[in-house]
Amino acid sequence: MTVPPKRLTIVTDAWFPQINGVVRTLHRVKQELETLGKEIQVVSPDLFVNVPCPTYPEIRLALFSRRKLTRMLDSFQPSAIHIATEAPLGLAARRYCLKRGYSFTTSFHTRFPEYVHARFGIPTAWGYAWLRRFHRPAAGVMVATQSLKRDLAGRGFRNLVDWSRGVDTELFRPQDETIFDLPRPIFICVGRVAVEKNLEAFLDLELPGSKVVVGDGPQLDALKRRYPQVHFTGAKVGEDLARHYASADVFVFPSRTDTFGLVLLEALASGLPVAAYPVTGPLDVVDGAPVGCLDEDLGKAARAAAALSPEACRDHALRYSWTRCAEQFASNLHILP
Repeated sequence: MTVPPKRLTIVTDAWFPQINGVVRTLHRVKQELETLGKEIQVVSPDLFVNVPCPTYPEIRLALFSRRKLTRMLDSFQPSAIHIATEAPLGLAARRYCLKRGYSFTTSFHTRFPEYVHARFGIPTAWGYAWLRRFHRPAAGVMVATQSLKRDLAGRGFRNLVDWSRGVDTELFRPQDETIFDLPRPIFICVGRVAVEKNLEAFLDLELPGSKVVVGDGPQLDALKRRYPQVHFTGAKVGEDLARHYASADVFVFPSRTDTFGLVLLEALASGLPVAAYPVTGPLDVVDGAPVGCLDEDLGKAARAAAALSPEACRDHALRYSWTRCAEQFASNLHILP
């Protein structure tokens, strides 16, 4: 392992109270590095005047951040800077580093071009052109999977480096008790209830048993009205979330745009086989193991996954650890002069 810098600044537009894979990953990496005695500064929207993101109010956008961010970084004097997101704070931190000639790393978490296209119809080529420009000066652009790495390389991104993910296998585990009084099998989906997650592809399936959606988001009320037969639980965290996973039979992941899908590992650690499309994220996590079924026919995949071994799913998830994730992250950082 490369020894991580003594003082690290992580600049991120995604932070609590948001609940998503980006926030959970950054928070866990922060915790892991702090156990090594490292001092971590997180620069996030809650430290600034902020407003809700249009169409996505749970995401906060920092305003007028440049001067305060400069003061914060100058005071902290980090030995490495990582820019996690491409939104207002990420832009301000990028400008800060370029002005001073500091090397920095970035990470590619989200396919914003596809999300923006789904909401506003803006061509994805425009979005990727902008993202290439944002990431071009980075000494390293961290990506979660090999298929994403190949895809971005084909789109002209440079300096791509590996940064996998982990899962808390003590929290997410098989459990005997069930919290659902629903017909079996139970097909569950966990994540933001938003257009880019392609939830209708799951909700429209003809499947035996029951469907459960765990999560919150801008589409929640509309989908509850359209699909009254589906059990929507709202957002869950911690042990409550773990019980929801463990009470189901199959995890269905309908997204085509996630760059990894941390929920896939949480489901597998809970003993749930995965049903998904053969796209970035599921392809890399399942990786040919008998723990999931990937098919363009999502219903076929879901029905087939119900026959897979929960024990094999759990064993597969044990290959992923947050310690390894944090070590890989640290090895990618560039120390400032």
